[in-house]
Parts: sequence; C-alpha cells; structure tokens
Amino acid sequence: MPENANKNSPSAVILTAIPLEYQAVRTHLLNIIELIHPKGNVYEKGLFRGDYHDWQIGIAEVGAGNNTCALQTERAINYFNPEVILFVGIAGGIKDLNLGDVVAAEKAYGYERGKVSSNGFMTRPEVGMSSYEIFERAKAEAKKQTWKLRLPKKEQKKKLKAITKPIAAGEKVVAATRSEVYDLIHKIYNDTVAVEMEGSGFYTACHANGKIQFLIVRGISDLLNNKSETDAKGYQEIAARNASAFAFEVLSKFKIR
Repeated sequence: MPENANKNSPSAVILTAIPLEYQAVRTHLLNIIELIHPKGNVYEKGLFRGDYHDWQIGIAEVGAGNNTCALQTERAINYFNPEVILFVGIAGGIKDLNLGDVVAAEKAYGYERGKVSSNGFMTRPEVGMSSYEIFERAKAEAKKQTWKLRLPKKEQKKKLKAITKPIAAGEKVVAATRSEVYDLIHKIYNDTVAVEMEGSGFYTACHANGKIQFLIVRGISDLLNNKSETDAKGYQEIAARNASAFAFEVLSKFKIR
C-alpha cells in the first residue's frame, strides 16, 4: 500500500492501451510501487488525493484492441477489486471536437459486429454504456473549466472543451474520412464523435462485474485526415495529457457512497 494511504481508501484502476497514455496517467500519482500479478502482468499502484477520498490507484498498459482489452480489464478487476475503473487514452475525432479536446463516453458502439449477406453488410452493433453515477459526475465536470487546472499553466488558457457523447470502437485504425469504415460510422452511428479500438471490449468486461463504476475518457489526437502530421506535432501526447487531467478531475470529485 502506498505510504500515507488509509487502509479504508477506495480503490480505482486506470487502464491505457499504449505507453504515452500510461505515462500521462502516471504523472498524477504519488508513492508509486510495482505489483506483479500471479500470471505475470506488471502493474503499478499509487496514491491520488481527491476532494473526498485518498484513492489507491492501480494502473496498467493493456495493449490495443477490443478482445485484448476485455481480457486485461477482467484480469485487473479481479486483482485490484476496485470501486471504479477508467479507460484513459487517445482517439480520432469525427465531429464536434478539435485537437486536444476530451470526450467522456456516454456509450461505445462495437461497429464491426454484423452479418455479411447477399445484400451487403448488416450491422448488429454491440453497445456498451458507462455506469450511471460516474457518467453523471463526468457530465458535471464537462460543464466546468476546473479540470484544466490539472494541465501545465501555459495550457490552461487554451480553448479546450470536454464533452459527453458516444464513441465507436473497432479493430481498425481509422486514418481517413474517405474510407468504408468512416462511411459506416457516419451513416449508421451518426451521433458518434470519436473512434478508438478498446472501448467495446472494456465495457463488455465491466458490465460482467457487478456494481463497479466505469467510464472511458479520450483525448482527441487527430481528426482522421493527416494523422501522421498531427502525430508528428505531438498531439498524441497532448491528447493523452488532457484526457488524464479530465479523468482525474472526475475521480477527485466522485464520492463513494
């Protein structure tokens, strides 16, 4: 247990897919220690001081893809037994968002599920929803600007926003608006504001684990077109940092009842 953490402190887990997301989350923690799962997963655990609780936070980098995410989410839940679990990372923006903005997912469409017939592809989406209480807290924090105080001072005055809308999750990196995947999302899931690769698997595992509170938070690292150019300008790191700032603001204001 991290130094200065109360034995009765609530527990949370934050999952990420790639190293830069993991590092963005890690910067918010104190007194970090390493933990090793019996099956070999290497986790870290640290202390986060929120407004209502001193949280014990387990963090893990689980890799990309919905199937991998579902497996690793289940494993982390069983190991840490948390009250809250978050997935924090980056995504491609489809609409209503600019580079560096943040979306807390209301739901995630598993858009690749369906049936191929003589009439073409018939969608049978898997839809995962964030748990009610923590999503309500995310909605409240998205209306405010205080989450930006967790960013470096020079970034706090930038015109960044956080919104609470649906996202889409598949197994493909969508790197262009002129693509079959984009056309499918735009036509069938037209309330989607961002696309990523882990949300559907994350929700599937979370829904199977009782009363745990769960939420996805994504920073916008590209707008699908010109992805390599925005990556070269550091927007993956910026988006991961902004998503982490918002996620920890939500956690800070979230009260375990």
